[in-house]
Amino acid sequence: MPVAVITGASKGLGRALGAALARRGCDLVLDARTAGVLEETAKALSGYGTRVAALPGDVTDAGHRAALVAAARELGGVDLLVNNASALGAEPLVRLEDLTPGGLRRALEVNVVAALGLIQEALPLLRAAGAGAVVAVSSDAAAEAYPTWGGYGASKAALDHLSAVLGEEEPGLRVWAVDPGDMATDLYAAAVPEDGGPRPAPDSVVPAFLRLLDERPASGRYAAPALLEER
Repeated sequence: MPVAVITGASKGLGRALGAALARRGCDLVLDARTAGVLEETAKALSGYGTRVAALPGDVTDAGHRAALVAAARELGGVDLLVNNASALGAEPLVRLEDLTPGGLRRALEVNVVAALGLIQEALPLLRAAGAGAVVAVSSDAAAEAYPTWGGYGASKAALDHLSAVLGEEEPGLRVWAVDPGDMATDLYAAAVPEDGGPRPAPDSVVPAFLRLLDERPASGRYAAPALLEER
């Protein structure tokens, strides 16, 4: 069976994508910082009949990243790596004049540095998979300028560029940076708590990610809403 490593997988998009892959028979290695929520998610997803390894921890910890890849190796390798774990840099979001260096540093460490570290750890197994793929969960804030989204957007823009370069350096892999579009997630609620407007559930954008896996287009940046409209 194929093996997927998903960070930030206890809820939101990470859990929704994990469930979709489990239904397809994919074994999973899941990461999140909150052990109890992650354990509940792993139990639910294992109900689809696939093997699920759940490792609570922080992706900025090199030892934790190594443990994630080691768990995947025990399941058979790494066919898909999804860098979904994200940090905002400030909760709620603030203007750049109020963004602390520590907050920006945290966003960059989680969204960029840790993502690269996990890619580096998993790269030998991704290459050996024959059809390895890396998904970087991006944001429209990486490409558009919105007040208060500067720190988070800058980190996601850096992740986009890192992904684009990886795609050039690793032609045997597929490397996709994917903007999922608006979603009702805890991350968005923490970013803009006063915005209570309705937003799509994370499950609604999962078909866009599955389309990438099924069709394996060239490495690059994709927007989930556009992928869904083209179906």
